[in-house]
Amino acid sequence: MTGEPGRPDTVVQLLDRVRRGDASASSELLPLIYEELRGLAQSIFRAQNPGHTLQPTVLVHDAFVRLVQSDVQLEGSRHFYAVAAKAMRQILTDHARARHAQKRGGEWARVTISDRAVSGGEFGDVDVLDLEEAMEDLARLNPRHAQLVELRFYGGLTIEEAAEELGVSRQTAVNDWTMARAWLRRELSRGREG
Repeated sequence: MTGEPGRPDTVVQLLDRVRRGDASASSELLPLIYEELRGLAQSIFRAQNPGHTLQPTVLVHDAFVRLVQSDVQLEGSRHFYAVAAKAMRQILTDHARARHAQKRGGEWARVTISDRAVSGGEFGDVDVLDLEEAMEDLARLNPRHAQLVELRFYGGLTIEEAAEELGVSRQTAVNDWTMARAWLRRELSRGREG
């Protein structure tokens, strides 16, 4: 994540200028955030089927457009990347649902993400729709746990970064992560059995 002094304000200020219609701000903002967003997207797509129809570059650009069009008030670059992670999650879920809808036409292909970047591959490749359903259930049970998973899976944040974003101690984040992973492991294994 970004750690340079002043940069969080720069990202937020440039995004605000873009939202107000300043075209030059967009050309300043994209280079500042592009590599980090691309890194997030690539970590999501590791171990993907080579024929995957959604590419990391498209995910980055779609997430950027959603961020620019949203009215979320950002509190710094870390919050920016948390919001970007949520946008990427929504884009992946929408894409998976659209591909699933084609099932009736005979062109269905399972859309998966790899969790190797954040959990050592304990879940393997995870079906995006199964993960989304589990995330929605987890959010109903414990919203903070769901936010933590989103920040780790989609945002690529470390435990320390996620703890800071959530406003909790590192130990609380570690405990939450342990509980959320165990819960997800159980829920996702049920989906594979059924």
